[in-house]
Amino acid sequence: MPEAIGPGAALLDYDNDGDLDIYLVNGFRNASGELHTSEGANRLYRQLTPDRFVDVTEATGVGHTGYGMGAAVGDTDNDGFSDLYVTNYGADCLYRNDGGNAFTDVTERSGISVPAWSSSAGFVDYDMDGFLDLFVTQYVDYDPTRSNVDAGGNPEYPSPASFGGIADILYRNKGGGSFIEVSDRAGLSRTPGRGLGVVFTDLNADQLVDIYVANDGEPNFAWINTGSGRFEENAQILGLAVNGFGQPEAGMGIALGDVDLNGTMDFLVTHLVQESNTLYRQTSPGIFEDATARSGLGVVSINYTAFGTAFADLDLDGDLDLLTVNGRVTRALPHSAASVSPHWRHYAEPNQVFLNDGAGRFIELGQRAATFTSAVEVSRGLTLGDLDSDGDLDIVVCNANGTVRLYRNEFPRSGNWLIVSAIEPSLNREAFGAVVTVVTAGQRIRAPVTPTVSYLSSRDPRAHFGLGQASQVKSIHVRWLDGAQEIFSGGPVNRLVEVRRGDGVRP
Repeated sequence: MPEAIGPGAALLDYDNDGDLDIYLVNGFRNASGELHTSEGANRLYRQLTPDRFVDVTEATGVGHTGYGMGAAVGDTDNDGFSDLYVTNYGADCLYRNDGGNAFTDVTERSGISVPAWSSSAGFVDYDMDGFLDLFVTQYVDYDPTRSNVDAGGNPEYPSPASFGGIADILYRNKGGGSFIEVSDRAGLSRTPGRGLGVVFTDLNADQLVDIYVANDGEPNFAWINTGSGRFEENAQILGLAVNGFGQPEAGMGIALGDVDLNGTMDFLVTHLVQESNTLYRQTSPGIFEDATARSGLGVVSINYTAFGTAFADLDLDGDLDLLTVNGRVTRALPHSAASVSPHWRHYAEPNQVFLNDGAGRFIELGQRAATFTSAVEVSRGLTLGDLDSDGDLDIVVCNANGTVRLYRNEFPRSGNWLIVSAIEPSLNREAFGAVVTVVTAGQRIRAPVTPTVSYLSSRDPRAHFGLGQASQVKSIHVRWLDGAQEIFSGGPVNRLVEVRRGDGVRP
């Protein structure tokens, strides 16, 4: 079963040279059934030029050989360098970045011990003490001796419904490289689930960062931060637990963004075949509704099993488009165009791209995005960032038992762009949890500062904006994690802007 679930990837600038590097997670079982082998080690690729990467795994010491699932990125010690957390079927691993040259495995000394089946993870400063804490979704209490067959008598991957869920885990960062598990006192331990995807954002407009978890085959979790170190599960109240028919679905990945430009964040949760992907639109602060049907995403997604997903302004026209990567977990007739081994052809599916019409309705591109949609594989993790520094977002896709795919964005441009790096100078790092709003003559476009989206993956945390035909930015507004707001001057488009807390003007 684990081989059908992963893997993911992370984009990070581990050496602070200004461009994005790629960390790839591998899950490997050899012919003897062993889970830990050097052939299945994770790999780190350093970017030399936009068209060239070099494998620096051995030199940096991050070739973890566990049965890999996903990766999370964050500067846990505020030294200005991104650290790396790896989730596994088995014990997880925390790597400390030692100045951009190498990493050290500090899992044991940090106090972190996550021995079960972890899936997505992310770093979030939930208590606003300046140190990034760690949230890890747990999948199922898996029994590897349990076998399964399909209706034709063929060996098949077990259903997650065959196993109980596991409570997700929260570690508070005490500083000094030390973490303490606070899952019980935070109120998480008594609510197990089959967690796969996770994002961090303010769900109920109270200026505190909350946690949204996509669960497989059961209602999703919306953990509301009370500000006292505890969380309350309120997904049903917010409208985020189930679909519009009141049915729980097989939640995998989560996309986060303001798809209808109303100033609030929306979610797309990917699902199993015969369950459409679900768009949760935030109609007013803290109130969500299932807008899948009228968004145009229902019928076009119902025949696919989707995992990784992201909102991104692919054509720079000022609204967020949608990417989903697909691959079944149950056997079907093999796809004739599948470029995978005979076993995996029964699970391979094409990926999908949807363009936003500007009002939150999506149109599937199909073969108009042929390079991306014609690859018929068993896709899982998806992450994105401006890998070639040309202003648009490129894509990395990970496949089960298949090659990684790096897609350079060649969409015809419908406008200009801006990338905003929001920095907390006192913490020496990106301001995870901040929200950036770019104001032009005709629009106010909002984006979160976070690497934790999609499925088992970590993206470039900088806020990316397509600006349409705007040729000038009037101002840049930042709402920092603690709710404080600042306004920064705008200026020319088509550039990377760094805004530092304290340099702006209070509204």
